Amino acid sequence: MKSILVPIDFSSDSINALEHAILIANKIEAKIKMIHVVKKKNFEAPFVMYEFTSTLSNCIEDFFKKILEKYQKQAKFGIEYKIREGKIFTEICNQAKYDDSYLIVMGTHGVSGFEEKILGSNAYKVVIDSPCPIITIRKKYAPCEPKKIILPIDITKDSRKKVPFVAELAHIFKSEIHILGVAETEAQSVKKKLTLYTNQTEDYLKNRNIKTKKQILIGNDMTSSILTYADEQKANLIAIMTEQPNPFALIMGLTAHNIVNESNVPVISFSPYLFE
Repeated sequence: MKSILVPIDFSSDSINALEHAILIANKIEAKIKMIHVVKKKNFEAPFVMYEFTSTLSNCIEDFFKKILEKYQKQAKFGIEYKIREGKIFTEICNQAKYDDSYLIVMGTHGVSGFEEKILGSNAYKVVIDSPCPIITIRKKYAPCEPKKIILPIDITKDSRKKVPFVAELAHIFKSEIHILGVAETEAQSVKKKLTLYTNQTEDYLKNRNIKTKKQILIGNDMTSSILTYADEQKANLIAIMTEQPNPFALIMGLTAHNIVNESNVPVISFSPYLFE
């Protein structure tokens, strides 16, 4: 059975990510594994748990038991938790490897989340090092099915590696995929290759009976172009690659990093190394 991993720091953003994960898990027939990472066994809550009562003790198990009471019946294929000690991003990625997780679903602005353009945070490191695709959810985006997915394509080979996974999601949720060819230069060689790659992607998706739309966007700011388009189309998900060694790519730390940080809708990120 597929497994979805959800990092929990008991903040409202991490609980919101859990609710997103349950919605997805119920649709794809996956179990939920929550994970909390501590540096030491004695736990002191650094925040107020608004969703739960104030009668809880400062014990991680008590917090998780309360979560299970609220969400166990909602998670149709099971929900459990794991407590690990160590570096937060390392232990989350290790757990995903151990479980062979299908997906990680994570809030970006929890207690250990990251703010816009701040590098070196736990959430940022999990996105980069994740051994599986990861959906990051910024702010309090209400859980909903990804009925409209934005699929940016650039001129690198790696850019299209995410297409089969996104197609699988689209098939499950009966989503419409918007193929968005993006580049920052008007060079004819780039535009020609971009047209070729977006056409190939469109053919691949149409052959799988997935509804598609296609558009080419050329501009100096790919982040703004993609996010503006996503907002205009009322998209529910943006699919990006995290790291590509090419000046025209969506490079994590530049365009892809900014999309994860700034997007008003969830972002699903893929490392090229997932496909090696």
